[in-house]
Amino acid sequence: MRKLIIVAAPSGAGKTTIVHHLLEQFDELDFSVSATTRQKRADEQEGRDYYFFSPQQFKSLIRAGEFVEWEEVYENQFYGTLKQEIERLWQKGKNIIFDIDVKGALNIKNTYPERSLTIFVKPPSTEALRERLQQRETENPESLQKRLRRVEEEMQYEKNFDRVLVNNDLSKALREAEEMVREFLEKPDGEETEKD
Repeated sequence: MRKLIIVAAPSGAGKTTIVHHLLEQFDELDFSVSATTRQKRADEQEGRDYYFFSPQQFKSLIRAGEFVEWEEVYENQFYGTLKQEIERLWQKGKNIIFDIDVKGALNIKNTYPERSLTIFVKPPSTEALRERLQQRETENPESLQKRLRRVEEEMQYEKNFDRVLVNNDLSKALREAEEMVREFLEKPDGEETEKD
């Protein structure tokens, strides 16, 4: 049975760095590319980082039932996982790793409960997260405040995840993430995922 590793975190907690590391360590993993309506950043590529859609196109896909999960994160800014993306990767014989928001993670877990491991990447503190987001220089003061308000909400979901990974020391967090994933992939099908 093909498995799903679902990594979620508040913005800036380091989940993308962790996911990229896990992809380098595990040949049997492949990355689920999310769909979004947000603007493409300069270094991003269609089909590698995201599938980019207009809000109208995204809403049309929702109506057609094309998503496993989706969410309107900010007004007219949607994110979601296309059903055909999961099928595409499973047909390649891969286990799938996701880098998505907390609600999306739990929705996928609810759809594929026996196949999924959810990992919540937790920043050491809200202040550390604020500093990381400011250092990125991708936010203006207004959007930074909006993100930080969302962080407070997302932190409430930690208890619903199978595992929690505190990203205080990156090298330690990467080692712990590897251990979590290795243990889950080696576990016989049907065994329950332990909660921390």
